[in-house]
Amino acid sequence: MPHSARRPRVAFVVQRCGSDIAGGAERLCLETATHLREAWDVEILTTCARDYMTWKNVYEPGLSEVAGVPLRRFAVDVPRDGAAFERLSRELESGAPVPLWRQQDWIAAQGPVCSALQQFVERSARDYDAIYFYTYLYATTYQVLPFAGDAAVLVPLAHDEWPFYLPIWDDLFRRPRGILFASRDERRLVERRFGDLPNFGPAIGIGIDPPRAVDPDAFRHAHGLDQGFALYLGRVDPAKGCAEMVEQFIELRRSERRPRKLVLAGPLEMTLPKHDDVVTLGQISDEDKWNALAAADLLVMPSRYESLSIVALEAWSVGTPILANGLSSVLVGQCRRSGGGLWYANGSEFARLLSSDLLGKAQQLGAQGKRYVEEHYRWSDVVAQHRAWLDDLLALDATHS
Repeated sequence: MPHSARRPRVAFVVQRCGSDIAGGAERLCLETATHLREAWDVEILTTCARDYMTWKNVYEPGLSEVAGVPLRRFAVDVPRDGAAFERLSRELESGAPVPLWRQQDWIAAQGPVCSALQQFVERSARDYDAIYFYTYLYATTYQVLPFAGDAAVLVPLAHDEWPFYLPIWDDLFRRPRGILFASRDERRLVERRFGDLPNFGPAIGIGIDPPRAVDPDAFRHAHGLDQGFALYLGRVDPAKGCAEMVEQFIELRRSERRPRKLVLAGPLEMTLPKHDDVVTLGQISDEDKWNALAAADLLVMPSRYESLSIVALEAWSVGTPILANGLSSVLVGQCRRSGGGLWYANGSEFARLLSSDLLGKAQQLGAQGKRYVEEHYRWSDVVAQHRAWLDDLLALDATHS
């Protein structure tokens, strides 16, 4: 980790990156790099893949730019073998003891395996003051981080799910110079799993910049929504809890008389039951997203596995409350601290809260959430925390050199 009076040089490693990629980890990485470029010399190191289900090389390798940030892409070695990955996942998820080499097979099957990226980091690590790795789960972190040496910084974005408890991570989490967290809830999860490691850093999170003006009526008019609706925003995927959410909503509609829709906005990655009150829009524009958040009665967050919900923060920033899956300690923690939402444990609670309790308090909950985001999720604060943390590390290096 070199240190001098010059601007720090920092790389951000993430499994995929692009203006057309909407994943939470990818977005957090890109927006953090974008906001820190005024203070640091930053670049993003990533693969040529766009689809995390296949890791097929789509983008051209080499240097380019996204959102004003230099981007260096490397070709993925092989696309994902979906059948092999699912087979290995079932084997490891069973909980039976699995040797280290078999866990490494699973990581390679998960992908994306990118030997060109690994070789670049091995060759160039000394040129950077820090190399941030997003997230712990993918091969671009597990296989490449060890070659970053003292420059390695891990942003794990850990979820309380079965892969997190594999023994293979025991060594990985002890390797980086520092570990940064997206939320205090995530940090507590990692502490329970690994103990209080000496490389633990702060929970820094993200900044939220809503547009100066939103037009909820434009969204309602464009999509023929002349009645109240609940909004889900993100990948429409069983892994995100969407199958249960849609089933619970349809069950509610069997007994509910007031008109209501469930609007799903995001890439469709599952087969949905046909129902007049379930509306799918596919991927929508950023402008449409903000208008949708402002137009919705509430945002539904059905996922169990979160380290920080960015879309919940966005909903609160325009005064819209959320209804969250109570099995996610992160979402419950966000709701408790903000006062901006309620949470459910099962289908009957989902129906009760959606049909009465939450809507009766919607204005109050939304206002509380809005104040919370304005006070705690400013990019100026996020940038200052990253800068102070890295400056402290570099200053420590200077005293020992």
